[in-house]
Amino acid sequence: MVKIAPSVLSANFAELKKDLDSIKACGADWVHYDVMDGHFVPNISFGYSILNDVAKVTDLYLDVHLMISHPRQYVEQFIKAGADLITFHIETMTNHETVHELIDYIHQQGKNVGISIKPATPVEDIIDYLDDIDLVLVMSVEPGFGGQSFQVDALKKIAKLKEMRNHHHYLIEVDGGINAQTGQACIEAGADVLVAGSYIFNATNRQAAVDSLK
Repeated sequence: MVKIAPSVLSANFAELKKDLDSIKACGADWVHYDVMDGHFVPNISFGYSILNDVAKVTDLYLDVHLMISHPRQYVEQFIKAGADLITFHIETMTNHETVHELIDYIHQQGKNVGISIKPATPVEDIIDYLDDIDLVLVMSVEPGFGGQSFQVDALKKIAKLKEMRNHHHYLIEVDGGINAQTGQACIEAGADVLVAGSYIFNATNRQAAVDSLK
């Protein structure tokens, strides 16, 4: 069964606990937490202090997506703030050694680790790490802003990752432009986790929105 990970970026932070309780009641599995630094992506969101607040008001699995230029510099704080999964972007890393060191560090803290790829980044760029990670996050829009349209090329990457998974043990997550139609296409291609922000949080009927993704 596919996991649903509503992006808290679209939640109403004045009613944060109410919103998080609502998505849990509707059957959401994870909370997706987007961290943007205004450098790796042209937008700024929130940091580890807000994650600490989120962790206090929900027991949903906290899926932290670091869209930041220097993930190693800040990863410890996000782990301490309550992250269950830390996903970083391969595009931010300088060499194989730093990637392996970051993966090992996160695992040593007892957390799961994922690697994300932007729309222009081929799956081949992360082949060397597939044995060691718990998740691959395929961006189906350019990271940094919500509300973009789904890029269909992501489906080829999902299918390729599913085919390659015969020898590995990672989940495939997709983020960007997810709705009932694109979500179903991702599931058919092999996705395990769907990230959706405004589609769920802004829905008139959140239950129906979550159900449409399963």
